[in-house]
Amino acid sequence: MSDSSEPIFVSHAGPDRQWAEWVAWHLLEAGYEVELGLWHWRTGDDFVKKMTEALGRCSVVLALLSPAYFAPGRYTEEEWTAVVARRDRFIPVVIEPMQEGELPAILATRLSKELHDLDEADALAALLEAVCGPAVPAAKPDFPGKPKGKTKARKRKAPAGPQPRFPSGTSDPEVWDLRQRRRNQHFTGRDVVIEEVRRKLLAERQAAVQALNGTGGIGKTQIALEYAYRFAGQYDLVWWVDAEQAEQVPARYAELAARVGVGKPDAGVEVNARYAMEYLRTHDRWLIVLDNAEDPQQLRTWLPEGPGHVLITARNPAWGKVVPRLELGVFSREESLDYLTAQLPTLSPGDADALAGALGDLPLALAQAAGVMGEGMPPEQYLRVLQTHTSKLLDRGEVYDYPASLAATVTIASDRLDADHPEATAVLRLAAFLGPERIPTAWLVAGRPGLTTIPQDQDDFLWPQSALNPLARYGLAVVGPDAFQVHRLTQAVVRDRTGDEATGAVQDDAATLLTALDPGDPELPETWPGWTSLASHLMATFYFTSDRAELRPTLLRAAVYLVRSAQPQVARGLAINLHEVWAASLGEDDPDTLRAAHMVTWALDGMWAHEEVLPLVQDLLERRRRVLGEDDPDTLSSVHDLTVTMGHLGKHAESQAMREEVLARRREILGDDHPDTLHSAHGRAVALSEVGRLAEAHPALTDVLERRRRVLGNDHPDTLRTAQSIGIAQSRLGRHEQAHHTLSDVLERRRRVLGNDHPDTLISADFLATALYHLGRLSEAERLSKSTRLRVRDTLGADHPMYQKLTYNLITTLKALGKHHEAQKLTKKRRH
Repeated sequence: MSDSSEPIFVSHAGPDRQWAEWVAWHLLEAGYEVELGLWHWRTGDDFVKKMTEALGRCSVVLALLSPAYFAPGRYTEEEWTAVVARRDRFIPVVIEPMQEGELPAILATRLSKELHDLDEADALAALLEAVCGPAVPAAKPDFPGKPKGKTKARKRKAPAGPQPRFPSGTSDPEVWDLRQRRRNQHFTGRDVVIEEVRRKLLAERQAAVQALNGTGGIGKTQIALEYAYRFAGQYDLVWWVDAEQAEQVPARYAELAARVGVGKPDAGVEVNARYAMEYLRTHDRWLIVLDNAEDPQQLRTWLPEGPGHVLITARNPAWGKVVPRLELGVFSREESLDYLTAQLPTLSPGDADALAGALGDLPLALAQAAGVMGEGMPPEQYLRVLQTHTSKLLDRGEVYDYPASLAATVTIASDRLDADHPEATAVLRLAAFLGPERIPTAWLVAGRPGLTTIPQDQDDFLWPQSALNPLARYGLAVVGPDAFQVHRLTQAVVRDRTGDEATGAVQDDAATLLTALDPGDPELPETWPGWTSLASHLMATFYFTSDRAELRPTLLRAAVYLVRSAQPQVARGLAINLHEVWAASLGEDDPDTLRAAHMVTWALDGMWAHEEVLPLVQDLLERRRRVLGEDDPDTLSSVHDLTVTMGHLGKHAESQAMREEVLARRREILGDDHPDTLHSAHGRAVALSEVGRLAEAHPALTDVLERRRRVLGNDHPDTLRTAQSIGIAQSRLGRHEQAHHTLSDVLERRRRVLGNDHPDTLISADFLATALYHLGRLSEAERLSKSTRLRVRDTLGADHPMYQKLTYNLITTLKALGKHHEAQKLTKKRRH
């Protein structure tokens, strides 16, 4: 017997939402406290956190079992397994027949209630019995052979709003017209979006309106169509209105008036449309879909009032000023993979992921790709053709569920844009030759004076918003308050439609724009957000900007940013490409070619590939000595890098002698406090420590730290690097309390400046764990080592040398704690 004060958590799969609403509503009516995520959790909430909190709060979990409930990857598995494992009260209710083997073995032995194939009254009785338990009769049962009389139904308090209809007992709406739109049998994903739409529509008592907004090909119409079919049983009337041509909307409402019997043949379209609006105002359980409703100014007068629902699909974000708006994005990668593998069952996971990435997870593009490959084109060929003939390929692939191909969709919208807003077309073309990432609006403001393809209207004080807003209105870009973004496939179609002469001019403007941008010193973490945006666009435009002399310094600084921000693999790719292009056009020994080679060695150093770095640094040093001379700053930089690499390879004595020499030269040429001189002074002091000359190393490091604090500041990465070296030296000198204090401060600062997952931060955590070990604080050392080791595994991988080092240190700590079995297990894993 269940106590009605027990809070009940209703667990269900996304497609079973109507069942969840019906069950939760009746449990509330029966006096139970109910938690249903669809009703009680808000957009943006952490789903896993909310679910965990609900399972902790609710002593009873009522699970609505169906094949969808046990589909792979659904969070429902975490819900019911957590409850079963805790042996809390778990009430299984079957809402859809289960095939043999679909029910997990752990649940197969549990008693359950079946609600499917029952009428609503019997299903409600079964539900309440499942929750309350069977009741012992209060009176003597009738003799089985005596005919039973009819029992009077118990009256219940009427709900405040329309009661959710019983899912198994629903029938099609009495009035149903989706303009011959059949349900998309290939509809995949979007459960979260549809649930959000349903929740928002139910939240309002009168004329609930929800606008689905997004760019072309995002699937707005498909979501509205799926919603209509999925919740058809909850409505008496479902009516689809093609609203792209606003003047045709009254005629569609006039058709509705005739259909529901309120129209008058002689009254005219406008009057009959108003009759339909009045009918909707006085009736409930209706759904009106205004599809492709691009003009809110004209269409807002045709938003019905009354206790029903209106669903709007539109590219134009201006609807957000009129009604609640839900911005749609592309598929999640998981949704893309689900769609592709459902359409192309033989597609490998790797090919599916590559296709989804190349198509930018855009639903229409994925549908077209599935159509083309379904006719026999292998995925590798599709990807190859997509790179060389993007626009033509995006015009192929029959997709029954979309009215036009992606290429046609973009072409029609851009033609309309060009006719009405040529300045917006110019910005679209410029964006098409940049990267597919977000473009800060401030870039347009800063670069406009030098852009020849952008109209220069000095009286347009609203620019660039006056050009960006039409892009959003026509669904060609996502426009935010400080940035805008054009999908990679829209870019490809626009580029293909730009003539050769115009292409050259737009590319010149793109290069001019990128040259004008300066996020600041890439050594400083505070500049990295700016470099993140710029670097992505530099790499995307590499094929036409890499050989432009004015951009070479920016490209090299972008490589520095990538190394310093712990993206060495990306930095290596950029630097190698720069070196190849510049070697071919400028020569192997050009200073810029050599600087690109220098960045290759920096990237490899960041990857801990020190054996690979050594011959490259030696070759670079030889070239720079020959071309630039012994005392050129670039040559001295290569000498310094060679000493660092030798130190990494354990050649400390040889490295020490060279460090002394390069430090002396840099002091003479650059001065004592130049950052490059301080690099060498730091390196020399570290080398002294490595060869055991700790009495000399510690004061040398202290001097460098004071200078770096004065020149660079307390939180500069170089300053923190020296402070960490002091902490290590203190530990080697046996000053473990001092080392702990120093290393704790470095770790705190690095976490704040660089983030928790930067390699320098993780190295600091490892050294601090070692300091804790030497202080005998073994449990703290164990916790820090374990958490750091997990972060290294997740960010750098289990094959990274740092992971191996952390594993060795953790084994040592576990042995000291007497946890020999755990240490032995780690030792075996490390060997394998």
